[in-house]
Amino acid sequence: MTFVDFFNHLPVLPEALLLVGACALMIFDAWRVRSEKRLGTFWLAQAVLAACALATLFVGLGTGKGLYLFGGLFVVDPMANLMKLACYVATSVALVYSRQYLVDRGLLRGEFVTLLLFSLLGMMIMISAGSFLTVYLGLELMSLCLYSLVALNRDSAASTEAAMKYFVLGALSSGLLLYGMSMIYGATHTLDLLEVSRSVRDMMAVDKVPMKPFLVFGLVFVVAGIAFKVGVAPFHMWIPDVYHGAPTPVTLIIGSGPKLAAFAMAIRLLVNGLLDLAADWQQMLALMALVSMAIGNITAIAQSNLKRMLAYSTIAHMGFMLLGLMSGVVGGNLRSSADAYGTALFYVVVYALMALGAFGMILYLSRPGFEADTLEDMRGLSKRSPWFAFLMMVMMFSLAGLPPTAGFYAKLAVFSSAIQAGYVWIAVVAVLLSLVGAFYYLRVVKLMYFDEPRDLPAAHGGEGPREMRVLLSANALALLVLGILPGGLMRWCFEAVQALRIL
Repeated sequence: MTFVDFFNHLPVLPEALLLVGACALMIFDAWRVRSEKRLGTFWLAQAVLAACALATLFVGLGTGKGLYLFGGLFVVDPMANLMKLACYVATSVALVYSRQYLVDRGLLRGEFVTLLLFSLLGMMIMISAGSFLTVYLGLELMSLCLYSLVALNRDSAASTEAAMKYFVLGALSSGLLLYGMSMIYGATHTLDLLEVSRSVRDMMAVDKVPMKPFLVFGLVFVVAGIAFKVGVAPFHMWIPDVYHGAPTPVTLIIGSGPKLAAFAMAIRLLVNGLLDLAADWQQMLALMALVSMAIGNITAIAQSNLKRMLAYSTIAHMGFMLLGLMSGVVGGNLRSSADAYGTALFYVVVYALMALGAFGMILYLSRPGFEADTLEDMRGLSKRSPWFAFLMMVMMFSLAGLPPTAGFYAKLAVFSSAIQAGYVWIAVVAVLLSLVGAFYYLRVVKLMYFDEPRDLPAAHGGEGPREMRVLLSANALALLVLGILPGGLMRWCFEAVQALRIL
């Protein structure tokens, strides 16, 4: 390879570093003397993530509006850089939150860290996908690693059952997505998303009526595959069982980074590739958004397990995110489209931060032989650990969408996008369902501050891992800061979306 070839492929440096780092970590973990804490493996993984973040920032300085590599298979643009940085943060935080929990249960193996890094590689490929081929390869790499992580605790029947359900339903959704892609390929004769977009636009311009049903038929299967990965109704059936049955660190991982990658997949396929069919997929997203918000918020009220409650909460939040995603392309106004997609991107980034904090608090309060994953375990937390009760309250307020947290501003932004797009009645229903959702979040706050504490084993209090205490505090305070000063992140999201080649 010449120097010029090396320079031309420099934008894939973050992926190359992650691949090399994950392979080196496997060798390092197999070679070194085994220990339960695996501090060397943990810090090596953090170093790899830091190197990838620096490489992404370096690459981002020269990408401008976007670069297409490997014949259009791979794209590096501001949106990809932003979402990759968010995935690095989510993965790094997940490692910190999970380490003590896994050590206490003898589950911190080299396989956990390696699978986590390879799943991150799959997310990065999805985020930078410029073709149906790379979308599918990234999706399968991420998904196969997550299936294995769910089954990490081999002695748990619940984990094994959750992994099997996740694998079977995931295989079904991958088949639906692949079938939809094949239908669109048959109509457009290309796998490149920009070429697909041009081909669809040409067909719509000359009104090729025989091809329209063919394209829409494939679009239905593509949207179904996306809906499963995002976790919206009626393709949500895997989420409660997987969230509940998987070890809590794995639940934390599934609830953060993969949501960002699934959102990027939706943008690449629907906006980059099938924008001229927006009138069709917007109707599908509107229906799924309404059903998701209703099922998620109403069913969560009946849950006594905190992980299942947050699972149904995830379904509802992904419904809110769809409000922004479905609010673009009104009357051909691409400027309003970029604003709508920017609010959706802001929402999914904020949601990932909220999910990290909520599941991180469950991990912090858990001890060997005790899982702090029921509502009853939250009773009287303010008397046992006042600071962490306050942090949990901030997480719940943000998830409920109450000011002055980032969750409030994120919901306000997507409601505003929906109203500007003319979906006033959907926005009204969403507000009402958001009020329903506030009930079960505030119930957690009520248990922490107004109920007597249960007779539980001593909580970590101020004795937990220092890095975890600091990071949980920063996590909650970041939600407050982003709620009061959201302009910087919101502007970054808007600029990232506006740089998409199709817009």
